[in-house]
Amino acid sequence: MGKTTRPPRASSLKREIESAAASAEIARLKEQLRASESAKAKLAATLDRHLHTAKARPIPPAKPSRRGKEDIVRVIIPDTHGAKVDKGALAACLGDVKALDPDEIILLGDHVDCGGFLAQHHTLGYVAESAYTYEADIAAANAFLDALQAAAPRARIDYIEGNHERRIETWALTQTLRNSKDAEYLRRAFAPEFLLRLRERGIPYYRQGEFYDELPIPGTIRKGKCYFFHGSSTAKQATTVTLNSFAGNVVFGHTHREQSSSARPVHAGQIKAWNPGCLCELQPLWQHTNPTSWTHGFAVQLAAKSGEFLHLNIPIISGRSLLGSLAGKFQ
Repeated sequence: MGKTTRPPRASSLKREIESAAASAEIARLKEQLRASESAKAKLAATLDRHLHTAKARPIPPAKPSRRGKEDIVRVIIPDTHGAKVDKGALAACLGDVKALDPDEIILLGDHVDCGGFLAQHHTLGYVAESAYTYEADIAAANAFLDALQAAAPRARIDYIEGNHERRIETWALTQTLRNSKDAEYLRRAFAPEFLLRLRERGIPYYRQGEFYDELPIPGTIRKGKCYFFHGSSTAKQATTVTLNSFAGNVVFGHTHREQSSSARPVHAGQIKAWNPGCLCELQPLWQHTNPTSWTHGFAVQLAAKSGEFLHLNIPIISGRSLLGSLAGKFQ
């Protein structure tokens, strides 16, 4: 009898199937590898081409990290009010001043408070206010100027007289029954202009009773395309009132409220008024139980030789300014 052919065992069939699958997987992987190598070669060729093109281009000179000689960084500091200064807000401002290394600083006035007997329209209504002295007021203002000049040793500082500094002149006229010579004698003996040693410090002082820069408004100066003065309006929208009066870019203090207004007159294109706020106590006792709308802050201007400028009001909240920390992140 002939031999009978047996069907392959299951285990053998399984091995053959696995072997075929493995071969197919190997073939697929090889194809992927070839495709990958081709893609890498194309990518390398592209990079070489771009690198060659980049080498052929002239490299532009690096931009200087510091501002040019014709560019000005200007810091504008509003009301600090001497002994009534908010120390946390002032410290934040001075920290930013040191970091900015400004070319110019403009003090908007009311950097002494001149309260007590000098503020004859202010009747002291609380025992706590009676401890305040003009001597302490002047000492605080001198300390502020010392710290400011240490933080910005190369900056030109201009000091605009505020209505609180002017109280001394009014007091001197009253005490001397308006005798001009005796009034001037008292003013030179007691006015902040002299007790703060501004001449020795090299700080020009702009009085509210004198005219400057050929302007028709006293106590006002001009820097490029912007006017600066202490302020006069106490209206709710003081920046709008002031803008309408000046018909030009203007910065002022006085109201202690951060604010800005803009207009687009035909003759000027666009003009704006700014108030950066204050650096004094936000709730003085003479306001009684009336919550104020005062805010802490100062201002920075980046100005070009042409007189054009960018103005920034810098808020200080709970003794902290974001200017320094944010500026460092974006350098």
